[in-house]
Amino acid sequence: MNANGNGGPLEGAVVAVAGAAGPAGRATLLRLAEAGATVVASDADPVRLAEAVDAARYAHGGATVTGDTVDLLDLGAAREWAAKTEKEFGRVDGLVHLVGGWRGSATFADTDLADWNLLERLLIRTVQHTSLAFHDALLRSDRGRYVLISAAGASKPTAGNAAYAASKAAAEAWTLALGDAFRKAGGEHGPGAAAAILVIKALVHDAMRAERPNAKFAGFTDVKELAEAIAGVWDRPAEEVNGQRLWLTPKP
Repeated sequence: MNANGNGGPLEGAVVAVAGAAGPAGRATLLRLAEAGATVVASDADPVRLAEAVDAARYAHGGATVTGDTVDLLDLGAAREWAAKTEKEFGRVDGLVHLVGGWRGSATFADTDLADWNLLERLLIRTVQHTSLAFHDALLRSDRGRYVLISAAGASKPTAGNAAYAASKAAAEAWTLALGDAFRKAGGEHGPGAAAAILVIKALVHDAMRAERPNAKFAGFTDVKELAEAIAGVWDRPAEEVNGQRLWLTPKP
C-alpha cells in the first residue's frame, strides 16, 4: 500500500492509464499516485513515457508507478497488457483512456478523409481495444472504472471538425455500450463497475500558457483539474457514474 495514500477509494487500487505520456497523462499519473493507487502507464512513445513515470515516482516516493510501451492499435497487445497487469498486481481497478489526437480543416468541404483514417485509429480503435481487453478484469474488481476523456464537439460538431467530432462521438457510444454491459452484469444489485465519460472543451497546461501568455483559454480545462476529476470518478458509487457524461465544461 502506498505511503502517500489517504485511505480513500483509490488507496491500494491498480489503475492502468493509456496514453500516459502527454501533459494530461503526466497530471493523471501524479494524482493517482498521490491518492495511493498503483499506476500502470502505457504509451506508444517510450522516451516520453519513461519521463512521465519517473516524474510521478519522484513526486510520490512510496508510489508504485510502472510503464509499458503498448501498441493499442493491436487488440492482442492490449489484451496482453491487461492480463500482465492483473497477473502482476492481482487486480485491475481502472482504465483511464487518454489517447488523443486532433485533425481539422478550414471548412467542411475542405475535410481530408485521411484525417478520418488517422482519428478513427487513435480515438475509436484504441477505445475498442482497451475496453475489450480490460472488461473482464474491471468486472472482477469491487471498484472497477473505465474513464474516457471526450470533447464537447462530439455533441455539437462544427464544420471544420467533422472527422474529430464523429470520432469522439463514436468513442462515446462505444463507452456507453460498455456501461450497459456493466449494468447488465450487475443485475438487481446494480453495476459493480462503471464506464464514465468526462467531457471537456479542450485542455490547457502550464507550457501552453507560457507560450501564449495573453491567451484566455476560455472554457478550457487545466490538466490538473482533469486529473482531479478522473480521481473523483472513484469517489462516487458505480451506479451514479456508470453510463454518464460528466461535464467539465458547459454543455453546448
